[in-house]
Amino acid sequence: MTKEELHGIDAIAFDLDGTLVDSAPDIRQALNCALEEAGLACFELDTVRAWIGDGPDALILQALREHGLGGSEALRGRLRKSFDAATLAAPLKFGSVFEGIAALVAGLRRTLPMVVVTNKPTPLARAVLDAAGLLPAMAGVHGADTAAQRKPAPLLLQAAARQLGVEPARLLMVGDGPADLLAAQAAGCPAALVAWGYGGHAAANAAEAACAWRVSTPQQLLLRARESRAAVRRDEETATRIS
Repeated sequence: MTKEELHGIDAIAFDLDGTLVDSAPDIRQALNCALEEAGLACFELDTVRAWIGDGPDALILQALREHGLGGSEALRGRLRKSFDAATLAAPLKFGSVFEGIAALVAGLRRTLPMVVVTNKPTPLARAVLDAAGLLPAMAGVHGADTAAQRKPAPLLLQAAARQLGVEPARLLMVGDGPADLLAAQAAGCPAALVAWGYGGHAAANAAEAACAWRVSTPQQLLLRARESRAAVRRDEETATRIS
């Protein structure tokens, strides 16, 4: 994404896990609590971190597959109920907000409206954002409460654009994984890939395909956003003088 393209941004949609918060330790804890209750072995942090991005149902299914189990619907439902309870009990006890994110959100709050678009179900996402101290700054939280809504489907971004009253082409999707970039592409939104997330090489490859802007630090995004809004104000002032 070029500076000219960012000039046209009216709002920003953030992914949650791996973008705003380093929540992998909490997701691992919730998953392992659910597995322990079912008499199944737990997983290490690095293993769980690599599975994050598609929501808790996909995470639970991946864990069951690693155990050589397909998992009945009843078992998956029981694990999901335990996972949700553990998350709500301690949304961000072991993880943290990524460095620089608090300053980014505080700065953007005076510049552009923000929403969260995540594959985490909405109640869990709101709990994590609240624990992180980021919820008051968000104009909305769009979580994947059904399988059909999960990124890379464009539905959540389309809903966010409608809520904000902006065109999808003027809503910047900021995320750390391929699903974020593909959802943006499907919705007609510009996209930015953060360097500090969980996506790894798969996200980098998706960024190339989607022509996404790569963000090295939260400060870089803040500065570019401020530059873009200042340019918009100059344009508006010029148009007013001409008219």
